[in-house]
Amino acid sequence: MNFRMIKARIEEARDLSDRRRMARHPVEIGARVRELGAEGFEAKVLNISTTGFMAEAEGDFEVGTRIWLILPGRERANALVRWIAGNRLGAEFAEPISLEGLSA
Repeated sequence: MNFRMIKARIEEARDLSDRRRMARHPVEIGARVRELGAEGFEAKVLNISTTGFMAEAEGDFEVGTRIWLILPGRERANALVRWIAGNRLGAEFAEPISLEGLSA
């Protein structure tokens, strides 16, 4: 019987709720979300930070899809869908956005 030594290190458990880089701010903002080159869907942004957002939208998006978030009175923001749960999606902005002037 041959035995081999395996060197391993067990990482201490981390709080997974602290994995975001920036704090999210709860909001309820009507917006539009669309895939690049597509028409898009009405959405409600539920929380937002300079680096990402969570929204409810009836669209058929997939994780890894590039989308535009279009907020009232602002330039559209390019984002990458990171997760989907029912009619909710979470996305990370390609470039940080300013939250100045956003109101719930």
